[in-house]
Amino acid sequence: MTKIAVIAGSPSNGSRLFGLIQHATDRLARVGYDVDLISAADLPAEELLRANFNSPAIQEALSSVDEADAVIIASPVFKASYSGALKTVLDLVPQKGFQGKIVLPLFIGGTIAHLLAVDYALKPVVAALGGTNILGGVFAVDGWVSRTEHGGYELTEQLRERLDAAIGDLIDELGHYASAPNRTEQGQAV
Repeated sequence: MTKIAVIAGSPSNGSRLFGLIQHATDRLARVGYDVDLISAADLPAEELLRANFNSPAIQEALSSVDEADAVIIASPVFKASYSGALKTVLDLVPQKGFQGKIVLPLFIGGTIAHLLAVDYALKPVVAALGGTNILGGVFAVDGWVSRTEHGGYELTEQLRERLDAAIGDLIDELGHYASAPNRTEQGQAV
């Protein structure tokens, strides 16, 4: 079964970012993908900040990334870059941890002015970790996601359509990836 790891870089599980993540993971689960959420907010803070590779929680998170065929990297934008919480998680990923994986960024920020945070802040780090197949992703503005009174999220129609298109691209890439010849000979995960 195809596995997808979602790295959520929000320091809070109540962030509107989780509206994007929930929409994406629901769609992927409906079509049969195994999705594993790694939330920076759920990892033990001291072990994360001290890069404690012996921590069972850190080992489990890194194992999820290692076993994944694709990684969705989701983060709020703070001061024109992704969150520090995401940076601490990415710092734990091995040097070639994204090699042979499809990467889909999902970012959210206060204004559209932070749109380029994916290109200027995230993509160089993903490339340094061996990632070469980085999809365009989705950038959303906070105002496009609202919380419902039952703890869920409501997305604007335009945002839902953009997320659906990005997830469709990810599914297409996973299809191409699965049918690629000699994947194991190229050193890529099966």
